[in-house]
Amino acid sequence: MQDRRENARDKVIYGGVAEIGENGASRECIVRNISDKGASVEFSSTMDLPKEQISLRIARKGRSFLAKVVWWRDNFVGLAFSGETPAPPVSDLEERLRKSEIKKRQLQRRINELLGER
Repeated sequence: MQDRRENARDKVIYGGVAEIGENGASRECIVRNISDKGASVEFSSTMDLPKEQISLRIARKGRSFLAKVVWWRDNFVGLAFSGETPAPPVSDLEERLRKSEIKKRQLQRRINELLGER
């Protein structure tokens, strides 16, 4: 099979997450090779993919890519990256931690009340 890529791809094994469709569904995948222009990914099972656009997030590289499905065979998919990069997800970790600590203090006060300690 003739390779028609403009850029050579580096063989890698990166964990990735593909966000599929507008409803926010996501699937874990393995990135098998990657270049500046695209990647080949493997999913654990076959699936239907939108041809328009998916978002591929690779934690090890700390990057996200918007991509178009160019080809797929069984559970292997070839992606071409578009020039755009989606905005990084906003982390709600700080907010969740703050709420958790407030809840912890409330529970501790309630335990002290029940034990008769004030």
